[in-house]
Formats: sequence, structure tokens, C-alpha cells
Amino acid sequence: MSWIEDPAFTPDAPFGPQTLPYGVVPGGIAVRVGDRALPLRPLASLFGERLAPLVTAPTLNPLLAAGRPAWSELRAKLVELVTATAAPRGAELVGLDGAVLPFEVADYVDFYSSRHHAENVGRMFRPDGDPLLPNWTHIPIGYHGRAGTVVVSGTPVVRPEGQRRSSDGPVFGPSRRLDIEAEVGFVCGGPVASRLSPAKAVDHVFGVTLVNDWSARDIQAWEYQPLGPFLGKSFATSVGAWITPLEAFSAARVTPPPLGNDVLPYLVEDRPWGLDIRIEVEWNGVLVSRPPFRTMSWTFAQQLAHLSSNGATVRPGDLIASGTVSGPERDERGSFLELSWGGQEPVAVGDAERTFLEDGDTVRITATAPGGNGSVVGLSEVVGTIAPAVSEG
Repeated sequence: MSWIEDPAFTPDAPFGPQTLPYGVVPGGIAVRVGDRALPLRPLASLFGERLAPLVTAPTLNPLLAAGRPAWSELRAKLVELVTATAAPRGAELVGLDGAVLPFEVADYVDFYSSRHHAENVGRMFRPDGDPLLPNWTHIPIGYHGRAGTVVVSGTPVVRPEGQRRSSDGPVFGPSRRLDIEAEVGFVCGGPVASRLSPAKAVDHVFGVTLVNDWSARDIQAWEYQPLGPFLGKSFATSVGAWITPLEAFSAARVTPPPLGNDVLPYLVEDRPWGLDIRIEVEWNGVLVSRPPFRTMSWTFAQQLAHLSSNGATVRPGDLIASGTVSGPERDERGSFLELSWGGQEPVAVGDAERTFLEDGDTVRITATAPGGNGSVVGLSEVVGTIAPAVSEG
């Protein structure tokens, strides 16, 4: 029993007391309880002198910087508060509308950790060669993205313009092959650090969110050789409005699939941090894919260890994303590039057929993971609707 009378606030529902993700609503920092939000500013006095300034800040960044002991202490107090039979003085539940990007993104790195995705792309673009390049099973491959274009779920995505290849040579204009990438993101915190081991890297991950790394495939195909993603990726990356604490995923840990070779010592995990997160992708309300995160070959702990191995720092507000999540089956592919096999196999979306995104299309990504005692842990949805290119609007 709880003073929160919401049918969506039970262990059987994604946002029950086992989840408790953090976000920022018009009233400040809040924790999500079912289909409502509980602002923490009016309850600050209940958390003590150390935690009160963290829950009254305008964003989650001070909390991110506070580190694991503060995160665990606050979560324990919140579980006690929301599962009490009587509401504490000052508690008021509000709607989820108006949630904003809950943290200021410091740096953004996107990885490429799905073997199925990498092999699918390799088969399309290198049909006569090995679909997997030789470094892939030795290094968590990634690229540095743009923190300034990370936006919260619900923000319209304006079709990007750029240079692409045509039969008459390079042309400039709106992308014609606009795509998604269904990913899982990890929000970093704790003290600024570098050269992390996988075990130490875990203490620098505050929580988990869904990510859609929108991609203009035609722009990307023209520019990515030899240096990799640039303007084809940098125009928008959507993240969920609520960050689920890493502690909520203790029952979802799994061992990733074998790489087929040993990795260097700095990437070895004593106990792997693969996660059994089950993703669903809807295209204009039609479920088109169920990418399984448990099939990812590299874990977030290995990604952070590699990212920081050269002396680069990990700091509060850093966002690292997994890369496209794809499984072995066609209906487990996490990008429309793969679902349509490069535009050759249209996808049934209701009464229409699609290969890539058209103006007005909406993509919704959701996910859950197993929690303790048979419960379900939720990740906040990521939604985006395509708006026309600026030159066309």
C-alpha cells in the first residue's frame, strides 16, 4: 500500500516504486511515480542538509556531480517516502507534461556496439567483403557527437539539409533518407576522472535513458569516408525526459555474447554489465521492431574504460550511447536502414509503405527491463515527429 493512488504505480507496471526515474518539470526536479510526477523541492527538508541542495537545483547536474553515495542515499529515502501509507507534508503530484531536458549535456559519445547492426551495415555497403571489420571485436568503436543538439523527447525533428551524392555530382538540399537509431544511453556523474577500469567506470554512471540518434543516411554516405559520422548525425539526438537510476537494473544484468577473441586487459570485466533491456519501436503508431539490448557485444563499462583510456575525462553530464540496437531477426533491427535493407524492402506502416522517414512521421521508442521480485523497470519513452526542412517550411 502507498499513499500514491495510481494504477500505474505498482511493481507490475514500468514506473512503480522499483523504478523511480528523475526528471525536471516546471516545479523543478521530480521523480516519476506511475503516470504522475512528484516534485522534490517542496519536500527538500525531508532529505537532510547534504541532499536538500541537490533536489532543489534547476537541473540534475549537481546531483550527477555528487556521486554514488549521494545517489544511493537519495534513492533509499525516496523509496521510503513513496511507499509510505501517508503522504508527507507538502507532497503534490503533478502531470508529466512540460518535462524538459533534465540535465545539461557535457559531452556526447555514440558507440557502435551491436554486432548484428554492424554486420547488416557491412553486408549492405561491402557486399563483396567481410561484413565486420577486423578491429570491431577488439575495440568499442565510437565517435564524438554534438552535445548542443541533444533534445528532450517530444521535440520536433527538422529534416536536415546537407550535401549528398547524385548522378550529376554533389548537390545540397534536404535529406531524402532520414532514419532513426534506437539506442540506450548512459548518463555519467561523479568526480571528473580518466583512465577508468570497467569496475570503476560503473561508479560514474548515474542512470539510463533511451536515445534516438536520428541519421541522414544520404548525407552520411557521402561524407563518412574516411573520417566517419559528421553532419549526417549532428542535427538532432533525442533522449527520454526521465533518467532511470542504474541501481534499478540490478536484476537485469546479463553476460554479453562472446566476441570470439580475448580483449586487452584494460577492457576485461570481472562481472559483465550487459543488460536485458527490451526495446519497442513504433512508426506512426505501428510496432515495427523489438530490438533486444541483451545482444549488444560491448557494455557501457567497457565503453567508458576505452573512452577514458587515453587520458580523456569522464565528467558529470556526459552522455554515452550504445549505438543502434539490433538483433538477429528482421523484426529486431533498430534502424530503418536495416528494416528496409537500404530502401530495397519497404516496411508496412499501417496502410502505407515506408523505406525512410517522411515529413509528419512520428517515431516512438519504449523499453522495459526485468526488476527484482518479478517487477518491471521502465525507461522513459523517446518520441519525435519529422518537420519539413527549413528551406521547405
